[in-house]
Amino acid sequence: MHNRKSKKPRLKTKKIKGWVVMVITAHVMGFLTSISAVMEARTPQGSVAWLISLNTIPYVSVPAYWFLGRSHFNGYVTARQLAHEEMADRFNALHQELAPFAEDESKTRGADRVAQQLADLPLLSGNDVKLLVDGEATFASILQGMNEAKEYILFQFYIVHDDEIGRAAKDILIDKARQGLHVYFLYDEIGSHDLPKSYKQELSNAGVEVYAFNTQKGPRNHFQINFRNHRKIVVVDGKTAWIGGHNVGDEYLGKDPTFGHWRDTHLRIEGPAVLAAQLSFASDWNWASEQLLTELNWKPEASRNQNQSVLVVSSGPADEHATATLMFVHAINSAEKRIWIASPYFVPDEAVVTAIQLAALRGVDVRILIPDTPDHLTVYLCAFSFYKEATTTGAKIYRYTNGFLHQKTMLIDDRVSTIGTANLDNRSFRLNFEITAFVHDAAFATEVEQMFEDDFKNSRLMTDADVNDKSFWFKLAMRLARLSAPVQ
Repeated sequence: MHNRKSKKPRLKTKKIKGWVVMVITAHVMGFLTSISAVMEARTPQGSVAWLISLNTIPYVSVPAYWFLGRSHFNGYVTARQLAHEEMADRFNALHQELAPFAEDESKTRGADRVAQQLADLPLLSGNDVKLLVDGEATFASILQGMNEAKEYILFQFYIVHDDEIGRAAKDILIDKARQGLHVYFLYDEIGSHDLPKSYKQELSNAGVEVYAFNTQKGPRNHFQINFRNHRKIVVVDGKTAWIGGHNVGDEYLGKDPTFGHWRDTHLRIEGPAVLAAQLSFASDWNWASEQLLTELNWKPEASRNQNQSVLVVSSGPADEHATATLMFVHAINSAEKRIWIASPYFVPDEAVVTAIQLAALRGVDVRILIPDTPDHLTVYLCAFSFYKEATTTGAKIYRYTNGFLHQKTMLIDDRVSTIGTANLDNRSFRLNFEITAFVHDAAFATEVEQMFEDDFKNSRLMTDADVNDKSFWFKLAMRLARLSAPVQ
C-alpha cells in the first residue's frame, strides 16, 4: 500500500515537468520565429505585431505565422532567377525585339517612367485593345480566340469551375490539343480547390499539360497558405492576350442566384504587349512545372488596326519591391484631374490612404467604387472602417447596387486606364500574384469613362450616416475586422 501511494506524486511531478518543457519550448520557438518575422516583415507595423504576439502567446501565433506570416515568396524568387539564367539569351533578345515598339522616353511623363520601372518593361506601342464589359462579352471573346489558335494556348486562372462555361473552355482546349497544338493549363491550387480530378484528367488524357500553381511547394513553403496566384491570363499564339477580373465559372456570367448580375471587366490585347503577359505566364509555369517554355513565339507583331500604347505590370510576393502598392500609389499621385478606382474590396494600407487624401487635397476628383453586396464579410466590414480616413479630404466612395461588383479598373485623367486582377486590398498588395494592363490612349479612356459613368448610375454615394448610424456591435465588428487587414 505504501509503495502504491508513493507513485502518485511522482506521476504528478512528471506531468508538471512535461508542461514546463512544452511552455519553454513554445516560447523558444516564438522567440526564434520572431527573429524571422522582424527580418522578413515588409512593414514596421507587421514586425511589431508579430514580435509581440510571437513572444507573448506563441502557442497560437507560432502556427499562425507558419501558415500566414511570411509576405515574401523566396522559393519563387530562386526559381525565377534560375529560369532567367537559363533563358538569358532569349530574354535579352526579347528586349531587343521590343525596342522598336518602346515609346520614346522624351514623349513620356516622369510618372510613366516610374510605371515602366515597376514593370521592368517598356510602354509598348502598336497594340489593338478592346474593352470587354461583363461575362458574356469576355467569354465570347476568349472562346473565339482559343478556337482560332494555330500554334498554342496558354490558359491561367485563379478559379476554374466544372460548370457550363468551365466545360465549354475545357472542350476547346481538348479539341486544340488533339489537333496537335501545345496547350498549357495553369490554376491556383487554393482558388480551384474544388476542381474535380476528372476535369483535369480529361485535359491530361487529351494531351493538355496541366499544373497547379502550388505555393506550398519547397521546404520553406510547406505550411504557407497565404500566397495565391490571382492572375487571369489567356494567350493565343503569342499574338493575342486576355487579362482582367473574370475567373472561369457560371457566376461570372451572372448565373449565381445569390449575387445575380456579376459586374466585371476584362481586356483583349493584340500586339507587342501580349508578350509581356506571355512572359508572366512563362514565369509562373516554370515555378509550377519546373519546365521552361522554349517553343513559344517571342516575335512581336504590331496590330494592323490600332496603335495604342500598353504597359503590362506583373506583381507579387516574389518582387523585390511591393510592386502592387507602388502601382496604386503611383497611379493616385500621378492624377491631375481625376482618379476613379473600381475594386470589389477596399482594404488599403497607410500609403494608399495617404495618397487618396493628398489627391483630394490637390483638387483631384477621387472616386472609389466598391460593391454594396458582400461576398466576404471581413473585407465588407473593413471598407466601413476606412470610410472616414479616405473621405476626410474630399474623396468619394460609391457602393454598386446592381448585383456584385468584381472589376479591378482605374481611370487616370483622360489618357490612362488600367484593367487587371489586383484589388485595392493588402492581399493584392503583398500576398497575391497579380497582373495589370495600363492603356495609354485617349479614345480608350473615353470608353472606360463611359463604363464608369454607367456604373455610378447603378450606385449610391456613401455618407457619414452609413457608418454613424450603425449599431455598436456593427462598429465593433468593423474594428475587429480591420485587425485582420494585413492578410485579407
